[in-house]
Amino acid sequence: MNTMISIGCNAHVLVAQWLDKHDRVEIIANDQGNRTTPSCVSFTDTLRLIGDAAKNQTAVNPTNTVFGAKRLIGRKFSDISYLVDIPWPFKVISGPGDKPIIVVTYKGEEKQYVAEEISSMVLIKMMEITEAYLGSMVKNAVVAVPAYFNDSQRQATIDAGVIAGLNVMRIINEPTAAAIAYGLDKKATIARGKNVLIFDLGGGTFDVSLLTIEKDTFEVKATAGDTLLGGEDFDNRMVKHFVREFKIKHEMDISGNPRALRRLRTACERAKRTLSFTSVATIEIDSLYNGVDFYSRISRARFEEINMDLFHKCTGLVEKCLRDANIDKISVHDVVLVGGSTRIPKVQQLLQDFFNGKVLCKSINPDEAVAYGAAVQAAILSDGGNDKVPDLLLLDITPLSLGIKTIGDVMTVVIPKNTQIPCEKEKIFHTCSDNQTILAISVYEGERTRTRDNNLLGKFDFSGIPPAPRGVPKINVCFDIDVNGILNVTVEDRTTGHKKKITISNDKGRLSKAEIDKMVQEAEKYKAEDEYHKEKVGAKNTLVNYAYNMRNSIKYDDKIASKLADVDKKKVVDAFMSVFSWLEGNKHAEADEYEVKMKELEIIWEPIIVKMYRYRGVR
Repeated sequence: MNTMISIGCNAHVLVAQWLDKHDRVEIIANDQGNRTTPSCVSFTDTLRLIGDAAKNQTAVNPTNTVFGAKRLIGRKFSDISYLVDIPWPFKVISGPGDKPIIVVTYKGEEKQYVAEEISSMVLIKMMEITEAYLGSMVKNAVVAVPAYFNDSQRQATIDAGVIAGLNVMRIINEPTAAAIAYGLDKKATIARGKNVLIFDLGGGTFDVSLLTIEKDTFEVKATAGDTLLGGEDFDNRMVKHFVREFKIKHEMDISGNPRALRRLRTACERAKRTLSFTSVATIEIDSLYNGVDFYSRISRARFEEINMDLFHKCTGLVEKCLRDANIDKISVHDVVLVGGSTRIPKVQQLLQDFFNGKVLCKSINPDEAVAYGAAVQAAILSDGGNDKVPDLLLLDITPLSLGIKTIGDVMTVVIPKNTQIPCEKEKIFHTCSDNQTILAISVYEGERTRTRDNNLLGKFDFSGIPPAPRGVPKINVCFDIDVNGILNVTVEDRTTGHKKKITISNDKGRLSKAEIDKMVQEAEKYKAEDEYHKEKVGAKNTLVNYAYNMRNSIKYDDKIASKLADVDKKKVVDAFMSVFSWLEGNKHAEADEYEVKMKELEIIWEPIIVKMYRYRGVR
């Protein structure tokens, strides 16, 4: 079955499939009936919660509830800039290879997880939802990521899929996926071609891409964005605003109390959504800190004021995208809004003003557009294609320049930014000293002249170069970017034909194969634990329901109760009380123990129920 899983941040994850029978995409609702699932994982003393269940209890278990893993995935801890303005209640420390490690307490023990593991837990949850809905196993997926995800983040996203047991068929950029949804929706009107700007402002990331759509061809011209900008940052500003207000009003600082901050954040998220359609929102939290209730109001104008620099940053990136594409804003035919944060009125106003009053396109659901487009891509890739799915040609680009370090700490670009992918480019390099036999290859991505200002992807030594005067050996460096935007580097000595392919090491934050294998095993272990807990809870609920049905049958059916012997009534009441007394003293009982108690009840109840049916005239 064709499925799409889109990795969310603190926002949401969606799953979609292409329906062959109806020639359309269907968004699959989760077990709570919601079409979107919070990308949130919570660890308790007894079990692990994912999605809605995790988010619903964040206020009572803030330090062990993890969200925003998308901002950590594929990054280094030393890139501290992305942690400065995020008051996460859970602990994040530096681990091996400078990798961010999330620390929580699970079943009374301290546990450490990398962002890929947290993301894989969310993916597993979405797989289970999909499999329950479809009645069949799901192993393949197209995963959508922000266009500005670098090579490390894309590789880490694939790793998360592997840990979850998924075959990631394709990594697709979120704006491109949204453009597919828009393009199919507007297909009849774009036969002659249109320049479309996709403005994607989600919970944790921001992307803007300019595409040319003509019939079934989607060509990305340029992209820009910030993987550390989104709705979560607007929430952070509101939280800081109310922390200051609470301190002024009550002379108490709640900034060091995770539970109070989590409750305040939840209220701020709700207020932010309210301000999208009203001018004022209220914050009401009982006993926020030390028994003190907190009541306040925030106007839309005040909300806009404290976030104005972030809003202007979005339009600045739009301008940069147009400049990179060498297209004037007058030449943009449509501006498409994607992501829940685009519902903010000030964001829409600034964007509309930037494009001289152009009406913004809101015809597609901003929360579901990415899932829709990626599901179409999954249908194209599955089973050799699908003749009912439009034969789309996607011409995506690399968001950052790629190159290697040369003399003087200079980054020599091999593949320029905004080059169409997949692509393969190569350059000839020479030795820098006489009789040099080893060449250090360091691969970087970024737009700065000096490599120290760019992102190191990986490095290795290319040895076996025959001794020769400086500049004589010709070393060919080939960069190959696949359809997922993943880079492979091959180095060849043109004289000897000796080749070596780069192995991305942990200096770029990637997990080793051994680490991935270990996490796959742990994921299976968690799956077994979740099934075990589900079975135990199910057995307990069956027992409790059966006991109440017994009691209610004699308590509320006066006709039957009047004909039932007092001795039978006493047996039922005694059995009911005995079960709940046993439950109180056996809170950690196993599933088979609940089943034993269930059989004991059946032995008591079945003879009585036979009499009850007889009284009703049932033979």
